Order: sequence, then C-alpha cells, then structure tokens
Amino acid sequence: MSDSNAHRLPTDTDDGLLLIISGPSGVGKTTITRGVERGVPDAVFSVSATTRPQTSADVEGVDYHFVTDETFEAMKARGEFLETAGIYGKKYGTPRAWVLEHLRRGRLVILEIDVQGAIQVKKQIPDAYSIFVLPPSEAALLDRLQGRRREDEAAIQRRFAAAKSEIELARSCNLYNLSITNDQVEPAIAQAIGAVNLERARRRASKK
Repeated sequence: MSDSNAHRLPTDTDDGLLLIISGPSGVGKTTITRGVERGVPDAVFSVSATTRPQTSADVEGVDYHFVTDETFEAMKARGEFLETAGIYGKKYGTPRAWVLEHLRRGRLVILEIDVQGAIQVKKQIPDAYSIFVLPPSEAALLDRLQGRRREDEAAIQRRFAAAKSEIELARSCNLYNLSITNDQVEPAIAQAIGAVNLERARRRASKK
C-alpha cells in the first residue's frame, strides 16, 4: 500500500469541498448551516476557537473551542488558523489542521464565518464554495434583531448598521458563488443543499 493511502479510511473519498456560509447577524445563517450539516451525509462543521467566555449553554468542542487570549495569540503566531476575526472585542479563529484533514478525507467541511474571514480563507483555498445568506428585506432583518429581545435598542441599532455593512461588503467583494434569501428557512436550507450537491457533482465530472 502506498503512503498516500496508508491512513485512508473506508469512508474516505476524493470529494472534499470547503463550504463557507456567511450572512449578517439575525439572518438565520446558523439555522441554515445546521440544516446543511444534517442534510448532507458526510458534512462536518468546523468549530472555531474563541476568547469569548463560555456560558452555561455552551458545550466545549461543539459550540466553540474556548481558549485564553494568550493561547489564541500563540496559535495565531504559529499559523494554526485559516482565518481570524475580532467581533465585539472577542477573537475567533478557524483551526487550519482540522479543516485540511477533513477535506483530505473527502468531507464537506462547513465554515460559518463573516465576509472578512471568507476573504482570508479564499486566498488560501481558492476553490472553496461560498454562500451568502440575505434577509428578505432590511425591515425584516431589523424585525428579527428586535424579536430576539437580547439587547437594548441602541445595541440592536449597532448590529443593524453592522449587518447592512456586511451585506454591502459581500456584494462588492464578488467572492460568493451564491446568495440565498432566507424568507422561509426550509426552502433556504433545501436551496443550499441543492447547490452544494450540484457543485460536488460538477467537480466530480470535471475530474473524469
């Protein structure tokens, strides 16, 4: 057996695809991400490292890998992240080795990251497939943010302004392969799964 196949598992394929899903706060991208993860048999979700404090609702290794600021900066200095971002004073990063290992094994690896992170990842993995999730309208997005009842109105307005900036950046960077309007969540999930399956089929055909 050759070295290239020495560590292959029976489930390994040559069908690996990196999927980036982005969208502004309140658009429902996490629901769509989890829907794709459930709907594609070999999908795996990349768990980010973060300096954000762990809450009682968080599960280590499922929601995030919780690390100290010092550990995060050491990981970053060693080049262990595909991308990093600072959001509301906390740091987030996508572990490089884990992503590359699962891509090598032929999995659909899902990253849920912002536009700046997507730009960083696409520079390193240009053939990543990227989806941006849009709200039906700005008014609908504001309604969703207010409906969460998590923050005061000033904080909601800050998130709303940031969301509009994120949408504008996504449109101007020409990085996303597909935009999905999340009007109703199940059709949006189905659209994302269909797009991923079509892209993987296209790539398989191009290798023949």
